[in-house]
Amino acid sequence: MNILFLKKFPIAGGTILFLLFLLAALAPYISPHNPVEQNLTNTLLPPFWEKEGTMKHLLGTDNLGRDILSRLLYGSRVSLMVGFSAVFLSCLIGVWVGLLSGFLGRWVDSLVMRLTDVQLSMPYVLMAIAIIGALGPSTLNLIIVLAVCNWASYSRVIRGEVLSVKENEFVELAVVGGCRTGRILFLHILPNVVNTVIVLTTLDFGRMIIFEAALSFLGLGVQPPAPSWGNMLADGRAYLTIAWGLATFPGLAILFTVLATNLFGDWLRDILDPKRKKYMTGP
Repeated sequence: MNILFLKKFPIAGGTILFLLFLLAALAPYISPHNPVEQNLTNTLLPPFWEKEGTMKHLLGTDNLGRDILSRLLYGSRVSLMVGFSAVFLSCLIGVWVGLLSGFLGRWVDSLVMRLTDVQLSMPYVLMAIAIIGALGPSTLNLIIVLAVCNWASYSRVIRGEVLSVKENEFVELAVVGGCRTGRILFLHILPNVVNTVIVLTTLDFGRMIIFEAALSFLGLGVQPPAPSWGNMLADGRAYLTIAWGLATFPGLAILFTVLATNLFGDWLRDILDPKRKKYMTGP
């Protein structure tokens, strides 16, 4: 019964992610206010269910009178865009490097693995802070930095998968048959590791959202007045005692998004891995 109960969580995770992407796509049409429009006569309004709240601002306003709900909706667009772009670029680099490293072997494998070891040995956040500090804070630089700092985790895992797959007879026959390296990699090896790639990207998506929020919180990510969940947290920390919603609502948005992503990623791992699928379903 416990296993059957746990299996329902991926449904909730997938539903939350679907709704989140839907709200982000429709933000310009359903947002009640302009997310950057200031109104200093309505600052720090509480949510509508509290005494001084109003239905005009369902979740209240911030210290500059900007509608929190509108900023949350537009912030979801930024967080999802940065997270998806960073995962896509890091996956593209890491999978390509892992394929070449695992298949070619020898000095190529040794060189790539040493570079990967160096990359993984560096503190992720500190390296990102150092690079953004040199390049300057912007959304584009944030995406590039997150991708560059994250490719090594993909390359190491994919390299291990390739080492296993290339020992199969169909790969050896393709090599003996004179197939080109690119054809072997993309037509014979990549389809057999794509399940691992899907699971890695799904689980990594939530991590990228956290890193984006952390760097934006520090002022090194998305720059004001553009809303993101990270800089909304930074703005709200000074008003926790008098306006709890400023930091609580973006924090909850990050929490539920990452939780839903992890639940969905775990479910994909169970479905796409035959050994884990057999364990979950039984003989």
